[in-house]
Amino acid sequence: MNQPHDQKFRTSMLEENDGPGHNPTDNRTMGDIIARRFSRRSFLQGSLAVSAIAATVSPIAILLADDARAASASAFSFDEIEAGIDDKHHVAAGYDAEVLLRWGDPIFADAPEFDPTNQSAEAQGKQFGYNNDYVGYVELEGSSEHGLLVVNHEYTNEHLMFPGIVKIVEGKIEVAPADQKRVDIEMAAHGGSIVEIRKEAGKWQVVRDGKLNRRITSTTEMQLTGPAAGHDRLKTNADATGTKVFGTLNNCAGGVTPWGTYIMAEENFHGYFGGELAADHPEAANYKRLGVPEGTYEWFKFYDRFDVSKEPNEPNRFGWVVEVDVNDPNSMPKKRTALGRFKHEGAESIVAADGRVVFYLGDDERFDYVYKFVTSGKFNPNDRAANLDLLDEGTLYVAKFAEDGSFAWLPLVQGEGPLTADNGFVSQADVVIETRRAGDLLGATKMDRPEDIQPNAVNGKVYVMLTNNTKRKADQVDAANPRAENAFGHIIELIEDGSDFTATKGKWEVLLKCGDPSVAEVGASFSTSTTQNGWFGMPDNCAVDSAGRLWVSTDGNSPKATGRTDGLWAVDTEGEARATSKLFFRVPVGAEMCGPLFTPDDQTAFVAVQHPADGGEDWEGFGRPSYYEDLSTRWPDFKPNMPVRPAVVAITKQGGGKIAV
Repeated sequence: MNQPHDQKFRTSMLEENDGPGHNPTDNRTMGDIIARRFSRRSFLQGSLAVSAIAATVSPIAILLADDARAASASAFSFDEIEAGIDDKHHVAAGYDAEVLLRWGDPIFADAPEFDPTNQSAEAQGKQFGYNNDYVGYVELEGSSEHGLLVVNHEYTNEHLMFPGIVKIVEGKIEVAPADQKRVDIEMAAHGGSIVEIRKEAGKWQVVRDGKLNRRITSTTEMQLTGPAAGHDRLKTNADATGTKVFGTLNNCAGGVTPWGTYIMAEENFHGYFGGELAADHPEAANYKRLGVPEGTYEWFKFYDRFDVSKEPNEPNRFGWVVEVDVNDPNSMPKKRTALGRFKHEGAESIVAADGRVVFYLGDDERFDYVYKFVTSGKFNPNDRAANLDLLDEGTLYVAKFAEDGSFAWLPLVQGEGPLTADNGFVSQADVVIETRRAGDLLGATKMDRPEDIQPNAVNGKVYVMLTNNTKRKADQVDAANPRAENAFGHIIELIEDGSDFTATKGKWEVLLKCGDPSVAEVGASFSTSTTQNGWFGMPDNCAVDSAGRLWVSTDGNSPKATGRTDGLWAVDTEGEARATSKLFFRVPVGAEMCGPLFTPDDQTAFVAVQHPADGGEDWEGFGRPSYYEDLSTRWPDFKPNMPVRPAVVAITKQGGGKIAV
């Protein structure tokens, strides 16, 4: 996902998405492993394999087979849209895409209507938050047409939120310094929203008086649980117990558990901390590995807990996975420390054959790692209460990939291998607090920004989104995989041994190397059936529908990067159409495509349109000197000087029915 806005208005979306990159190890990179594997395999396939086929199959049969592959039916049935750039959203013909919720929309009966010129923290606490990212759905009474929409609010773009704070000085954009009122509004706009929704006459509606509606923010009280709870490294002046923390930050992707709780994953928390930490402080190395403090936000100027010189342990209380019981609007969210502390992209889960639950976790930064967590206890489908603390006990693993197409899950367990007191890991608390360093010592494989990781219950595979890594050096690849400065990312497919999601080893394959396949030096690997509209770069979030089909959303396509906006692509993963991609939905200029989420009946896809118009000035049609204009002639319901608002969009098939079937 995007890094928080840094007030310097970085000119490249790719630079913004790369992340700081603080992995100091010599561990192998995934790019190097892919290059070596494909250099071997291409030789075998290009010489031995072709010779074997030619010896047994006639040239005519080969041509006929090629024709059949080109004409093979995709698993998706829709007419793809044209890729491009403008200020509107577009969806495939025969579908409706309607805004369900926008930043500032009231979600309680007593909430005020949104007024961008008269914002307050109190009002924002009763309104839909900013920069919607993860979208989940929890059924009410088993219904695909009545449930709870759960949405993460990742971060805030001050320059898009507050009229009057942006000005042009000598041709450069400047943002006015923050004051406490503005910071309080930003803090209230973070977190998550739980909103009851209902489908009526084919249209989704918000239930404003829903008894389970809730806002979670940067000040909501939360409980720390699991191996790090109560540890001295989590204690502060405000919390001598090390078990209570206020708020959650930078919630990127997430998940919904099999027992119906909401998972919020804390990602780029480093930007919220300022101040200076002494070089010899016990946490100095820990924080350096995570880029703390960065000081992107100015919260530390108003609240001591975000100033590391005053509260040096506070950053250890962020970077966790948060679980929320949506059935109880008064329940205290819990930060589940057993799942490790790093820059979590998401936490998608699946119930394994033996009843244990497996969570797949990406650490979204250049050269960081892929993880999974396997619960010790088993899921009980008949007793929800029995499942509510499953995330406090289990085994956290980090992935190591090999050139022969195999991989291993290495347990992050105190006392095993190098994770001992001699290396600073006195207890499991130290392991989960410094998860990255534990992975470093185990020799985990450096990845190109691992984001969403989605298990597929239909085919038993797992899909890993790797967004990009423009810092990979040329000596880490070779001619068989020309992906130095990997600007466009790739998707890896995992096959756990025996299709057992709890397995500790398996096989891996590259499903897609992304980018424009018509540019040879990019080295993209979409199928030849993929059209010029169908290719994409920067895979970010993904979803698997109930039929086992993969949908991929992107972050980073832009006027400069690709000449197109971000969107939602349908990707074939099986059969002769494998690696074929089709564009289904695209967002307005400057927006990132987040979500996506399908209702259990596959008749609705919810997608999150994040920060529309941010960076849109790179598009020649943007045509405005500031971040505000009268958009009423373009988009319904917009008033003069109203900011372009992040939104959740509901996509349905006209006349009803399953999407893309």
